[in-house]
Amino acid sequence: MKKIPIIRLVDVWKVYKMGDVEVEALRGINLEIYPGEFIAIQGTSGAGKSTTMHIIGCLDVPTKGKVYLDGEDISKLNENELAKIRGKKIGFVFQQFNLVPTLTAIENVALPMVFQKVPNDERLERAKILLEKVGLSKRKKHKPSELSGGELQRVAIARALANDPKLILADEPTGNLDSKTGKKILEIFTKLNEEGKTVVIVTHDKNIASYAKKIIHLKDGKIIRR
Repeated sequence: MKKIPIIRLVDVWKVYKMGDVEVEALRGINLEIYPGEFIAIQGTSGAGKSTTMHIIGCLDVPTKGKVYLDGEDISKLNENELAKIRGKKIGFVFQQFNLVPTLTAIENVALPMVFQKVPNDERLERAKILLEKVGLSKRKKHKPSELSGGELQRVAIARALANDPKLILADEPTGNLDSKTGKKILEIFTKLNEEGKTVVIVTHDKNIASYAKKIIHLKDGKIIRR
């Protein structure tokens, strides 16, 4: 039986209007991401990496072209419909961590499960297991201000795994970390991929991209090499 891509982009364009000027952020992107892949999307600033990430992550829809998630066309869905899909199928890890400062590590990890109506006891138990998975079992009651950069990103990774998503999408996940800490974070992504998770990392750095099994090179809104 033929494998169905988790994400499939077909001739995707994204055009932003800035006054009278139109900016073509993406120009005819064709891309398939299959279950179990570890892909890096690499390019310099302005290449279209962030826009591609927003399309893959169901954070935005294309100006034209098609986007399929598990074989379903999602290119015309509204924000509420996209939000439901994101909550269930995609886990995000950002450069800025994006943790809630007033919540503890375990509460931050449990938060995405609230929106999926998972019972409280089950949420906390799963959050505890996920923090153990990223080596933070002893820091679960600490708030973000009490954690190092590397620990913050580990919490963010655990949170991304909360609803057992099909796809982990990481945007410059080591951008705020020193190289030694960044290496440890990339090793976590490698391990997650070895366990079967589909991982996509968006980066400008070829050293970070080298951790992936496949590299997609973007320039001026187009894929120039894969």
